[in-house]
Amino acid sequence: MKIVIIDYGAGNIKSIQFAFKRLGVEAVVSNVKEEILSADKLIFPGVGEASSAMKKLKESGLDIVIPTLTQPVLGICLGMQLLCKETAENNVKGLDIFNTKVQKFNTSVKVPQIGWNTVFNLKSKLFTGIKENEFMYLIHSYYATNCKEQIATTNYGLDYAAALHKDNFYGVQFHPEKSGKIGEQLLKNFIEI
Repeated sequence: MKIVIIDYGAGNIKSIQFAFKRLGVEAVVSNVKEEILSADKLIFPGVGEASSAMKKLKESGLDIVIPTLTQPVLGICLGMQLLCKETAENNVKGLDIFNTKVQKFNTSVKVPQIGWNTVFNLKSKLFTGIKENEFMYLIHSYYATNCKEQIATTNYGLDYAAALHKDNFYGVQFHPEKSGKIGEQLLKNFIEI
């Protein structure tokens, strides 16, 4: 099985590679269109700021490639947010896979949200073997609003989408590669989709 981590200069790539290595899978890091298209599964990571990340995607042409992918794709953190319709972070238009907007947390909570939080209302085979209210690790200032494509929820001042799914695209706001055994289980489930 060939797993490719999409490299567009805005990812936590090494920790994701190590997480797959612990599962016995060597994940390839690439920004080459042909290698991405030939993958069995793809990881679309992201750490950082939306407008600079989208600029890098456009410079490499990956903003055109990613929406056309037909194999399973897992967006992580900013990667998930960029798969949404748009983000309030510098008013960036996303890749429009998920029909939801990304908003900034209001001032009633400490921003960014950093740390462990429970996920619930689990509605996907991505969460096979994971119980309701398990803890996942999050670090972010923006969140995807609730929508019909939501397959998990978390709460930080309000309920929001912890995970999304549409067709072959999955997205998680939390970092499975930093979420211990539960995150490892989620990555294992993704491999088996």
